[in-house]
Amino acid sequence: MSAKDAAWHDRMYNNRARVPDFADHFAHWQQASAQARQTLKPQLDLRYGDGLHETLDIFPAARPHAPVVIFIHGGYWRSLDKSDHSFVAAALRDMGACVVVVNYALCPGTAGQPVTVPDIALQMAQASAWVWRHIAEHGGDRSNITVIGHSAGGHLGAMLLACDWQQVGADLPAELVRKALSVSGLFDLAPVRKTPFLQSNLRLTPAHVRMASPAKWPRPRNGVLYSVVGGDESAEFLRHNRLIHQAWGPKTVPVCEVLPGLNHFSVLGELARPGSRVHTLAAQLITAR
Repeated sequence: MSAKDAAWHDRMYNNRARVPDFADHFAHWQQASAQARQTLKPQLDLRYGDGLHETLDIFPAARPHAPVVIFIHGGYWRSLDKSDHSFVAAALRDMGACVVVVNYALCPGTAGQPVTVPDIALQMAQASAWVWRHIAEHGGDRSNITVIGHSAGGHLGAMLLACDWQQVGADLPAELVRKALSVSGLFDLAPVRKTPFLQSNLRLTPAHVRMASPAKWPRPRNGVLYSVVGGDESAEFLRHNRLIHQAWGPKTVPVCEVLPGLNHFSVLGELARPGSRVHTLAAQLITAR
């Protein structure tokens, strides 16, 4: 039997099984998110399209013409919600950003309206296009957009960095997204397709893997991706972090770091902790032009 059998893939990719207190992280995110919404008074559930879960929340900056951050949540493209991640907005807003937390449809969808990972990637492109077209109305500078994503969101952020925006809308600039931070992202879906606990929801096909594996694409002509992963994550998540650096090179991925002592969930919490490496990298991207 191969060492990389079905059980091995589940061990490598089932983060909730690897982190016994994962529910405590989720509970903290939800509590802090509720507090952020109460304190910051965002505009909730604005629609960026007519499809399933095509909504976003905007946390305006304190000053006009602010840099913009689009945050994409994780959950293996099949779980969680933007409302679980409002907590990131407080720290990002303190950096001077206008923060947009986006939702997307979750796999597998329904029999009448199935949802695939490529479908979600297209939703994120459409959400980003909406932000570019409308964020000035909310005090954001559409020429300065950073995407930050966790886990599946890190994967989607990398896809946006490499997006052909003219295929999304003729009015869109070629460099709509020039800066991205992936926290524990996945960049090759081939092993994910072999992971049993995910397949009933994701239903990945070889075509989906080809369409939605950024590490298999040519490196983006412009822009930078910062990629980080927790040091306590599985060998596969550590490999994905190295993989995108190898695939796109140091010019496009100038930051590829393993952060000691952090697991798949605690590493995202670092985004909200001033002085942490994740917080510092986010601030660097937001303030860069």
